[in-house]
Amino acid sequence: QHGMPNLQTYLTVYKVGDYVDIVSNSAIHKGMPHKYYHGKTGIVWSVTPRAVGVEVNKQVGNRILRKRIFVRIEHVQKSKCREHFLARVKQNDQKKRDAKQSNGERVSLKRDPGWPVGQKFVKTSNTSIENVTPIAYEFTV
Repeated sequence: QHGMPNLQTYLTVYKVGDYVDIVSNSAIHKGMPHKYYHGKTGIVWSVTPRAVGVEVNKQVGNRILRKRIFVRIEHVQKSKCREHFLARVKQNDQKKRDAKQSNGERVSLKRDPGWPVGQKFVKTSNTSIENVTPIAYEFTV
């Protein structure tokens, strides 16, 4: 994508507490964050007419500091990191409601990693053993 940003970039509404991704737009040099913050996700803590204040975690040595930086709107986009979480919350609420209406039985709302697959036997009676060796390299001019 070349040239100036789309109008939607400027019309996006940011509120305090929103999760945003910091992605530098090289077409706009004003208000550009330091290269360290490119690709980082933070929380909006301040909104001004042309910029937003973003709170980002930064690892310095053996500790994590909470840094507050101002970034212009062109270098920020709304993050999709909470979409899966919020969808899961809705599903869990629906499961609770369904369980309450049907019989009042408790429903497990934990995420299931998937159980191990059952064991299988590999039959070798009808197969022959094949020895695989690499082919010698020949240099040809």
